[in-house]
Amino acid sequence: MTPEQKALLYDSYYQNHRIQWYLGYVWASTVAAIFTYRITVTALRYVRTLACLENEKQHYFVNPHSGWAGLRRHIIDAPLFRRRHNREFKLSAAASMGTLPGRLQTMYLIGYVAMNIAFCVVSIHWSGGNIATEIRNRTGVLSVMNMLPLFLLAGRNNPLIKLLDISFDTYNLMHRWIGRIVVLEAVAHTAAWMASKIMAAPSSSAGWNIIGKAMASSQLILTGTIATCAFITLMLHSPSVVRHAFYETFLGVHIVLAVISIVTVWIHLKTLPQQILILGVIVIWIFERTARVAILIRHNVGQGGTKAEVEALAGEAIRVTLRMARPWKFRAGQHLYLYLPSVGMWTSHPFTIAWSQEEQDLTSEKLPTDTLDVLARRKTTMSLIIRRRTGFTDSLWKKAESAPDGRFWANALVEGPYGAADSYESYGHVMLFAAGVGITHAVPHARQLVGGYANNTCATRKVVLVWILQSPEHLEWIRPWMTEILAMEKRRDCLRILLFVTRPKSTKEIHSPSASVQMFPGKPDVGALISAEQSKQVGAMAVSVCGTGGLGDDVRRAVRERCEKTTIDFYEESFTW
Repeated sequence: MTPEQKALLYDSYYQNHRIQWYLGYVWASTVAAIFTYRITVTALRYVRTLACLENEKQHYFVNPHSGWAGLRRHIIDAPLFRRRHNREFKLSAAASMGTLPGRLQTMYLIGYVAMNIAFCVVSIHWSGGNIATEIRNRTGVLSVMNMLPLFLLAGRNNPLIKLLDISFDTYNLMHRWIGRIVVLEAVAHTAAWMASKIMAAPSSSAGWNIIGKAMASSQLILTGTIATCAFITLMLHSPSVVRHAFYETFLGVHIVLAVISIVTVWIHLKTLPQQILILGVIVIWIFERTARVAILIRHNVGQGGTKAEVEALAGEAIRVTLRMARPWKFRAGQHLYLYLPSVGMWTSHPFTIAWSQEEQDLTSEKLPTDTLDVLARRKTTMSLIIRRRTGFTDSLWKKAESAPDGRFWANALVEGPYGAADSYESYGHVMLFAAGVGITHAVPHARQLVGGYANNTCATRKVVLVWILQSPEHLEWIRPWMTEILAMEKRRDCLRILLFVTRPKSTKEIHSPSASVQMFPGKPDVGALISAEQSKQVGAMAVSVCGTGGLGDDVRRAVRERCEKTTIDFYEESFTW
């Protein structure tokens, strides 16, 4: 190698090291910017809450900031195109092609992909004789560097979820796209290495022979080849249609392939400085898995363990009542992961917590003698409503439906609570839209806001709950909890419930119990409902939706069309994977 070639390779190594850290700086800057935004918004909402505690009208907060409202309408809350965002492209009842990202998400993804492309080609000596070698080194470094955020964003216990108040749904989207970038950069790394061998050989056939011998005799090349094949398989088996149709199989294969890729890349880099980055990936993975085990032990071990009462309900739904081994607090809007070994072995599935309450443990004959005994005797009861789909939920419903009295008890493990949990207590006016089992997200918020109104601890003065259900018999899903909410102090002064039954058996089923609880046939006109509340808006308004993707898109569109007239903030609770 000539001195000029050595100088070029040294310069290439320096540039790779520099660009590697540029990528890290981009991530650090993004986290800092979002954290600053979150702190600012939290502080402003806290001040608004304090200002509205003794203010019934809240006129000042009705008027929107024109620039911020325009930004929310056209960028932050906007779908990629005109309307569609969370409505899935369905292929069958069990399979779909996924959803479209929002406009802001798309802008970030395009920017991140473009940045990685630029980093792959910038400062490469295109006129030199080592182009393939430089590209090989550059793409390899970037692929390994991107594995850090890839594995960080894959975990349920990702610390950025609480720090930045970004949904797990968004992190899942980022995880998938960064994974594709890692795979493509690894493929480019392997292809550039092959190209350098072929170009250096007297003929293409001789070059392929050299490549074959290197794979057979070199640990460095063999492990790199295995890692690239694992990466490619990870990408090919991860499309939405495969994940949804064969989720349990997908998850197991995905974990095995991820472990294979980490181990082989670690061996591949054992003589290179980038191995420290793989150590970081391993630490992230071990931390996340250890955190899961620690959470499971903390919440489920002792005092007889966690028990689940599973009850089959009308409309192919299941109510699961969890009697936790230890007291557990949660906030409205959070979810948990449920393990039922007798139904789904050691698989876990996420469900929104519909209701929670503290109750005294009466299973022990020993009477409490001091304060510590009283606390130890308290139990937390968590309740879930689960709709029968395929896989785990189908097996769970069939077992409950065939059990005596339509219910059975089982040992359970519960992991959580997860989710940043949006709080609407700084808003004077709140609308909660729900469809089907999406009511599990709205009920805890309704209880929290009605309680806050009665105690004068929140800004909320009006709460409108809109529930779209197929049949009146689905009211049984939440009847005990709704009865408790309807009996709360000052409930009639702040809460109104609108029920829309889309498939009533007869018009006789449609009747309104009172002026504050009304029932209607058919689907609601979302825009008209929001406009009606906007005309008598109290302070800032929050509009939340949890249900089908179609309902979410309808509510999003209605809010965007009206958010520049008064202050209206949009929240959507969704979980895509």
